[in-house]
Parts: sequence; C-alpha cells; structure tokens
Amino acid sequence: MTALRNYILSFADDEHLMGQQHIEWIGVAPFLEEDLAFSSIGQDELGHAVMLYELVLGIDETEPTDQAIDALAYRRPADHYRSSAFVEFGTTNWAEALVRHWIYDMVEQLRWELVATSSFEPLAIVAQRADREERFHRRHGDALLDTLLHESNTDARTRIVQALDNLAPMLGSLLEPPADEAQIIADGVASASVASLHEAAIAAIDERFGTNLDPSTGTPGDGQRLTRSEAFAPLMSRMCEVLDLDPQAAW
Repeated sequence: MTALRNYILSFADDEHLMGQQHIEWIGVAPFLEEDLAFSSIGQDELGHAVMLYELVLGIDETEPTDQAIDALAYRRPADHYRSSAFVEFGTTNWAEALVRHWIYDMVEQLRWELVATSSFEPLAIVAQRADREERFHRRHGDALLDTLLHESNTDARTRIVQALDNLAPMLGSLLEPPADEAQIIADGVASASVASLHEAAIAAIDERFGTNLDPSTGTPGDGQRLTRSEAFAPLMSRMCEVLDLDPQAAW
C-alpha cells in the first residue's frame, strides 16, 4: 500500500498547494472578476486535495476527521511532502499566475484521465467528480488567454510569453513519477506513467500559446518530488498562519 499512498499523496499535495496559490490572489488580482474567479478555482483545488487526503488516511486506517486531514495537510515535516516545484513556486506576477493556472489545469486533466478507470475504485470516483469541476477551470483560462494573446494585444502577449519561458522548465517537476509508480501501473491503479504525459503537455502548450518549445523542455526528472524548493517554507508558513493561532481550527 506504500506505492498507492505515495501516488495519491503526490497528487493531493499538488492540489493543496496550487489551491493555496490561487486563493492568495484574492484582493490583489488585476480586476474584481479575477479576484473571485481565482478564489473559486482555488477552493475547488483545495476540495480535491481534501478528497485525496481522505483516501490517504483510509490507506493509513485513520478516521478522516477534520483534525486528521489538517495534520496530514499542514503538519508533516517538509521532507514528507511530495509536491512539485511547479506548484511551490511563488509569484507576484499576474502573467505567471495565469500561465501556471492554464498549464496546471491542462496537466491536471491528463492526470485525472490516468486514474479515471482506476482499479482502486475510490480514486476513480474522485477523478470523475474532480474532472467535472475542472472543465470550468479550463474554460476560464482559455477565455482569458484568448483575449490576452490576441494579435492586437502585443504588450499582453509579450508578458504571457515571458511568463511561459519562466515556467516551462519547471514542467518536469509536475510530471515526475511518484515513487514506485511502476507498481501502481501494474496493479491497474493508473493506466500509464505521469511522465508519459510530457509530449502531450508540450504539444498542448505550443498549440495554446503559439510557441514552438524544444521537445525536451521540462523533461521529467528523478527525485524532484523528494526535495522541497526554496519557495516551500515561506508558502507553508503563510498557509499555517491561522492554524498556528488556533490549532483546533478546521479547514
């Protein structure tokens, strides 16, 4: 069950941190509609993280109380997290936030598809439910990028492409296979390796942004999920501010 736990935990941690990153834009996004949109999307990602953390607690034979979920989400040592550098990365740049939103949701769709018919039925149920909500996230990102990447909007296009240049190399951390993934695939929990999504992800990025990325850009590495980036500690500190004031508070 260790392989299954690691597999689900890597996805849960990505969802958790990505949700937090989105929510931090409330009140500081360029306009009110985006304040609300990013907050709503972030709430969805946190909801998906909760569902996945509940599966992990089930594997641990621990009752999924609010306190148990909080402990798993917030109170592990840093080296016990399995999040990617792609979601840990902090930015005050709106273009980067938007581009990351689009790339993450594109990859997220592919990851959910890997487990949509999982032999671990609870995971398949979560995947099917989450993907229904993700359709709205992808629609939001596409609509905004349609406007910003329009040929008449040269300044916006320049900023978006620069943001993509900054983020694309980190794609590999998002597509890095969790530990013991081969066993997961053999057991039918997932239909293929997360790393196998790289080519499709690069193609989707090129189509969306009108780029021609080197096919090796953001190639999945090995061990990146076992090491926290410099951005992890300050992000976790912000995330734990309320919990540190009131350890009995529940999200």
